[in-house]
Amino acid sequence: MGTTQQRFMRRGVTKIYFLPEIAAATNVPTRAELTGGTELSGAISDIAGWSLGNSPIDTPDLGSSLTTSIPGEDKADASTLTFYEDKAGDTIETLLTKGAEGFVVILRKGDVPASKSLDAFPVRVASRAPAYSAGSDPAKFTVTFAVSDEPTLDAAVPATT
Repeated sequence: MGTTQQRFMRRGVTKIYFLPEIAAATNVPTRAELTGGTELSGAISDIAGWSLGNSPIDTPDLGSSLTTSIPGEDKADASTLTFYEDKAGDTIETLLTKGAEGFVVILRKGDVPASKSLDAFPVRVASRAPAYSAGSDPAKFTVTFAVSDEPTLDAAVPATT
């Protein structure tokens, strides 16, 4: 028997916020912290990374010609957000200066309270670089983030009041 799914496209659904801080040790924001953060979704043209990978450790032994392995260290992939540049303002550039610390919070299935689709990444801005083009491309810049602590994945989206 198969599983029934309601599939969706991330564009227009997924929400991404930058929060300067989250009080809970679990790194799960309250509704007030979430709404007090800056929603970046509407300015983002591209996203990359924002996941964990594992480096397995080989464990060969004399009893077998098969090299088995055990889970090794986790490592966050290189994580970036590419933004459209705002000709009239610099809100995002001011918020995400090199060295800025905070949390990138991704609501994968949108702002659906109790949905276990919230990922919170403690981050530090590693770099911010404009993309130059002589073509008819929109002006953009890419912010590269260093994930500075263990992210919280699959947490429940906080309830609305």
